[in-house]
Amino acid sequence: MLLIDETGKSLGVKKTSEAIQATFDKGYDLVEIGPNSSPAVCRMLDFGKYMYELEKKQQKSKAKSHFGEVKEIRFTPQTGEHDLNTKIERIKKFISEGYKIRLTVKMKGRENIYSQRALEQIKKIKENAQLKLEQEPVRLGNRFTCILVADKESYAKDKDKKID
Repeated sequence: MLLIDETGKSLGVKKTSEAIQATFDKGYDLVEIGPNSSPAVCRMLDFGKYMYELEKKQQKSKAKSHFGEVKEIRFTPQTGEHDLNTKIERIKKFISEGYKIRLTVKMKGRENIYSQRALEQIKKIKENAQLKLEQEPVRLGNRFTCILVADKESYAKDKDKKID
């Protein structure tokens, strides 16, 4: 088998017993990296440390990858202009962090008659936040829900403006 030491330097082709003895003498573990190659490739390393570092890398990548997760914003057809603007700013913040947005408009009592207002508010938020619909507004009982995602072209233009 081809033996590689802890620094990555090749030690040449060795017998299995010699490789095991050499790694034991240095206090490392013998790990087979390329079992299908001829000769098999093995490496000296501290396996516990290797697994610990691998786990830390996975945790870091997991912590950074929340793309595709959904944040929900709720409001009613009677929500005021200022409150909508505040919600739009929150939506922009979530979008810049990589989230998708689920808009939910809940109608109570007689508001159900004026369901067109709910659709108008969804359209207004979509245009003001420069987003596009991933899922069209769907009515479920007394609610309208839709999913919004970033419109990459418009966000790219905004980033260019901020740089200048």
